[in-house]
Amino acid sequence: RGYIADHAATVAEVLKDNGYATACVGKWHLAPMAQASAAGPFDHWPLQRGFDRFYGFLQGETDQFHPELTADNHHIDPPAEPEDGYHVSEDLVDKAIGFVSDTRSLRPDRPFFLYLAFGATHAPHQAPRPYLEKYKGQFDAGWDITRQEWFQNQLELGVVPPDTILAPRNPGVEAWDDLSHNQQRFACRLQEAFAAMLDHTDAQIGRLIDHLELLGILDDTVVMLLSDNGASQEGGPTGVTDEMKYFNNFQEDVDSAVERLDDIGGPHSHSNYPWGWAQAGNTPMRWYKQTTHGGGVRDPLIIHWPGGISESGGRRNQFHHITDLTPTLLDLVGLDMPAQRNGRELTPMTGTSLEYTFNGPEEPTRKGAQYFEMFGHRAICSDGWKAVTRHVPDAPYDEERWELFHLDKDVSETNDLAEAEPERLKSLIDLWWAEAESNGVLPLDDRTLELFRPRFGPGTPHQGRTYRYTPPISHIPAGAAATLGNRSFLVEASILRPEGGEGVIMAVGTENLGLSLFVKEERLVFDYNIFTDHHVVRSLQHLPIGEATVGVHFYRDGSTGTATLLLDGEAGGSMPVPFVIRILGSTGLDVGRDALSAVSEEYVGPFPFTGTLREVVIHLPSRGVGETTEDALLAMRMELALE
Repeated sequence: RGYIADHAATVAEVLKDNGYATACVGKWHLAPMAQASAAGPFDHWPLQRGFDRFYGFLQGETDQFHPELTADNHHIDPPAEPEDGYHVSEDLVDKAIGFVSDTRSLRPDRPFFLYLAFGATHAPHQAPRPYLEKYKGQFDAGWDITRQEWFQNQLELGVVPPDTILAPRNPGVEAWDDLSHNQQRFACRLQEAFAAMLDHTDAQIGRLIDHLELLGILDDTVVMLLSDNGASQEGGPTGVTDEMKYFNNFQEDVDSAVERLDDIGGPHSHSNYPWGWAQAGNTPMRWYKQTTHGGGVRDPLIIHWPGGISESGGRRNQFHHITDLTPTLLDLVGLDMPAQRNGRELTPMTGTSLEYTFNGPEEPTRKGAQYFEMFGHRAICSDGWKAVTRHVPDAPYDEERWELFHLDKDVSETNDLAEAEPERLKSLIDLWWAEAESNGVLPLDDRTLELFRPRFGPGTPHQGRTYRYTPPISHIPAGAAATLGNRSFLVEASILRPEGGEGVIMAVGTENLGLSLFVKEERLVFDYNIFTDHHVVRSLQHLPIGEATVGVHFYRDGSTGTATLLLDGEAGGSMPVPFVIRILGSTGLDVGRDALSAVSEEYVGPFPFTGTLREVVIHLPSRGVGETTEDALLAMRMELALE
């Protein structure tokens, strides 16, 4: 993951410099994940980019019941368990409410800026049980009928123009009636989990709004509510009980998955819905997140400010972009983006304030040209028209076909006018290249291996092929931990075990997917958890009392492997592993305990090691070229989904 350049000031930095209290709550995902460990560096964490306080998660997604939490500049455990009713969205709003109350109670003269970014409705789709029960059976009509109903609602509400055409199904989306009964049952439950999560999130937003009203400041507070991209395509054609199946090229067995319908949406699944429901979520548009068509980049924006917007519940149709929100906020509070900050020249701000739309619903848009680019997919919007192209990796850019849409009259991008208006299309393509040149997009780069290959060497936690972890040590985020997926590895631990001593030596992953090395009932145990299919090997002999070196050697042989337990360097039991996990997920690594979602069924987390764990050493052998290439491609797929 990249970061915000030093020559660009965040809105929080500008507001803080002008006396505002600032807080970031929720998802950050604006720092290289190799820098997300307790060792930093912290340059790109929220507190270093203008926020006084931070409570949330640094990566692009998190388990809603067992989140990887950070408070300010240090990692913390979740404050409660799902059995106690914990859900991270509620926790985030509790902290947001606390920030507002602290500020208003102790410094009522001080204005505040709160950035609240939920994990919802990014996968995994998880919600409290009452919300899941509420949506049972609500989508049994299927995605074709539901999408048509949603489209009719949009027409009746005026969300889309009356002459809008509903885009045809995206390639790969089957007709609902062509699915088997089990495929339909599975797909319905996945959509129910998504809807439950969305409803639950809406309730949390409502709690925050109610608190602003209780404090008597709602009318004078500008509230902006938006999403960050279109619906996700990472559930694949069938949907998945665990989103990591998509990244591991692990085919979902729908006939088996329906036996776990009650788990979906709860703490025991990490589901994502199929393409058909994703396209329904993008009604009436085409394609999904990661593309530059409407289904990837077009999102609603709700602005609430009774003190400054005279009309309640009105709609605005002017074209704008995410880069216009900071100019809007600065415009409303009477500030300019400074030319310099902390001795550095700042990049000029290019966005356009939306303030003119607040009480001018019929005003023509003041937004100029807006370019889009993502991994070679490109688009340009200008004067109500849009040119867009889908890029095939490694294909020549100048040979790709562009589409042309009159966006003001064709919101769903269904009437391609490229052949009818070749001159207009050429003008827009030329404009795209000019905008790309002036905004640092060029040269275009679709070399996914270079973009997503893990960075090794000085300045990262990956400075060699040996990792030494000395307890006590904080939870290690996945991007900063030794990478154990899709490879051979050796784990060795120096322990001092008292009589009855047991517990986790090392664990990585979740209850749905991961690895765990632990001591239980006097034996060393290794659990290789392949999507809840647990492959477990126990040492042939009891572990001695006192000093010992224990470990596990995992040998990868193509798509399968062998795990061998080690006691003082000698083999102590082995087992075959039928499938080598390629991507272990976004949940990181623990030493001396299993802090979050317990990887193994054989213990209840965190199951800390009750002896003395002196050191855990992980050795990673060199990979072949093919392995390295495959890893980079898998990492790319996962990083794209975590946006």
